[in-house]
Amino acid sequence: MSAIRSKIIGTVVAFGVLAGCSEKVEEPEPPASRPVKVFTVEGSVTSSIRRFPGSVDSSQRAELSYRVSGQLQEILVKEGDLVKRGQLLARLDPTDLEIILKDRQAVFDNAESNFKRGKELIADGNISQLDYDKMEANYRTASASLSQAKQNVEYTKLKAPFAGRVAQRLVQNFEEVSSKQAIFQLQSVDQLDVIINLPEALVRSLRTRGPDSETARRDVESRAFAQFKGHADVQFPLTVKEVATKADAQTRTFKATFTMPAPTDFTVLPGMTTTVIIDFTNFVNNEDVKWVPIRAVQADSGLQSRVWVLDPDNMTVSSREVSIGRMAGASIEVRGGLHAGEEIVSVGAPYLAEGMKVTRMVQTEQAIARDDDPT
Repeated sequence: MSAIRSKIIGTVVAFGVLAGCSEKVEEPEPPASRPVKVFTVEGSVTSSIRRFPGSVDSSQRAELSYRVSGQLQEILVKEGDLVKRGQLLARLDPTDLEIILKDRQAVFDNAESNFKRGKELIADGNISQLDYDKMEANYRTASASLSQAKQNVEYTKLKAPFAGRVAQRLVQNFEEVSSKQAIFQLQSVDQLDVIINLPEALVRSLRTRGPDSETARRDVESRAFAQFKGHADVQFPLTVKEVATKADAQTRTFKATFTMPAPTDFTVLPGMTTTVIIDFTNFVNNEDVKWVPIRAVQADSGLQSRVWVLDPDNMTVSSREVSIGRMAGASIEVRGGLHAGEEIVSVGAPYLAEGMKVTRMVQTEQAIARDDDPT
């Protein structure tokens, strides 16, 4: 009986061994790739000729309003009308103000008569100097009140302060309007503003032209032109009007405003777009400088600056030595080692290794990493 049991046990063991040998050995899964945020290296900002999208606005514009309150009696112009300087645009009902004017006129006439009599009486010594001073004060006060009442009646007429086009009418006729309430938007038509935004990287690379700012202004003006869609064969010279020295908090760009005469061959209206062409040959440094997020640059054991460059074909990263320069905000200057169009890791660099696979973090726009970005 023990012999039979031994055979059974041996058979079971043998089957178990064979079954174990026949099973496929599972290989360990490769490590998951690490998600990183990437930054695309931009081309050199020192290209001699740059093109910027621009917007057109009127060089002179104003919201016209009354200095007095009242009911609109007549609107004499429509939106889009061309008007001359001093042209009457609208009237208020002057009835109430004319009544006030008549009252002020009566008070003034009485004060003037008293003051004239006072002059005769003070000369003969029939009134005191104090009484005479009161008569004079009343006369001057009544005169000022009368002048104000006359001016208020005149203020019921809204006139154009300069020649231009009525861009918008903001009220309807017979409405009750208050003082300083906008009635029209008026824009000049003979001179236009062209507005562009200069990128931060370009402004950093601009060379200082020295104390003669007027010479620098003339140099820029001789190299700035505007082109309009459908008229690319014509370039309009631009004159520098003003350049902001503080960057916009959201876009980190610097607003530059130019002026130009309005074209006579075709219509250009405020709100339209244009392309501004500027030759920066004499105004930028000649080095091939690129700006990248500070967090993209790491130091190796020898304190040499390096970045992790992404191979988009196999989604792996490799370390590359770079030459760095100035820092500005969350950006650092890279003077050598990178080429335009390459992608580098901007967030997650401290956790990478040579040849490691990575995945891109979802991002909606190209942006330099901020100090509060997660690492």
